[in-house]
Amino acid sequence: MDFNPPPELTAYLAELDAFIEKEIAPLQARDDNQRFFDHRREWARTDWDAGGLPKHEWEELLGKARKLADQAGHYRFALPKAYGGKDGSNLWMAVIREHLAAKGLGLFNDLQNEHSIVGNNPFVLMLRDFGRPDQQTLIGDMLDRGAFRPTFGLTEPDHGSDATFMETRGVREERNGEAGWRINGEKMWTTGMHAATHCCLFVRTAGEDGDARGITAFLVPAHAPGVKVEEYLWTFNMPTDHPRVSFTHVWVPDSAMFGPEGGGLSIAQHFVHENRIRQAASSLGAATYCIEESIKYARARRPFGKALAENQAIQFPIVELSTQAEMLRLLIRKTAWEMDQMSKVEVEKRLSDKVSMCNYWANRLVCEAADRAMQIHGGLGYSRHKPFEHIYRHHRRYRITEGSEEIQMRKVAAWLFGYVGPRKKAFADMDKV
Repeated sequence: MDFNPPPELTAYLAELDAFIEKEIAPLQARDDNQRFFDHRREWARTDWDAGGLPKHEWEELLGKARKLADQAGHYRFALPKAYGGKDGSNLWMAVIREHLAAKGLGLFNDLQNEHSIVGNNPFVLMLRDFGRPDQQTLIGDMLDRGAFRPTFGLTEPDHGSDATFMETRGVREERNGEAGWRINGEKMWTTGMHAATHCCLFVRTAGEDGDARGITAFLVPAHAPGVKVEEYLWTFNMPTDHPRVSFTHVWVPDSAMFGPEGGGLSIAQHFVHENRIRQAASSLGAATYCIEESIKYARARRPFGKALAENQAIQFPIVELSTQAEMLRLLIRKTAWEMDQMSKVEVEKRLSDKVSMCNYWANRLVCEAADRAMQIHGGLGYSRHKPFEHIYRHHRRYRITEGSEEIQMRKVAAWLFGYVGPRKKAFADMDKV
């Protein structure tokens, strides 16, 4: 059993660091782009007069960084070689995402909007695995030309985690001799709708509330008649690109269907484990950054003539956070490595509980680490001149999104007590009593 990262991975981390120093750091320093990362960041990023949307200059800067990363061969790292990627594994992606997040705030990896020089791009694999041959061309449109920019319409105003209780409805309707569907409903948190060309919209087309079957995905043009952004929801961390969107008598042809009719939830779940393990690694990296910055400050700060670090009230909370980070790092990397040894179907059947453990605990840990960093740094830590409040405000959302921590814990509990998963058979006799 070898816990050392492969030499090739260590070398790639150094390559990423060199790329950041050569290409990304100068871009961040140019034209006062630092305003997007220092104490002015929320003001600089947000167009307060346009519903709180991201400013054009901010999104343009992110686009420039992604283009540089793509040209250097980093941005598509996790994608198959057929799409210009490097077949990056879950283990490598976990280590990379932790490494980048541990550097703190920067243009190289701004997690507020899932921006990174090493991208995630789950929709590419969704198109590969569920798209018809004519929809496969959208991969090139998305990666190479930016002509296809999808968003995700799953959550509803009255239904969050309970996606099977979906009120958005689709009924068959022919128009001008062409078969299609008429859709009515509302979606929440349709992130990126302001810049999207299409919404991957999940609609109940058959079955009853609570049925997993009967939900169908459609690629609906973002500006189709009847599609309306009702409001942009202002959040703990601004800017916002999370709107509530209504779909009123929106008609789409059969060709807009994405994946099997009635099998849309399998698309929604297709990349959930990869997303969760990578996001957990990012939260771990950000937590590590907060811990290390707290240690350095506590050694340098000298109230009452001695280093702040000499006080056990400072030492012990950092000891606990560091211990948790070390244990979590091992679990994340072991889980990511195990994911690489099996198919997606097997991950769902054999490893889903471990992914949930990683995700909910990492998201909780980073919030605790950021809060402790603010406390140790005192008034300066509370100010926006330090990044801890931004880290807290950003990562606090992941205790709700990507499956709330209660949902994650419920899944772990179901596996532990044998209601689902590998232990179900062992407890079967007890259920008969």
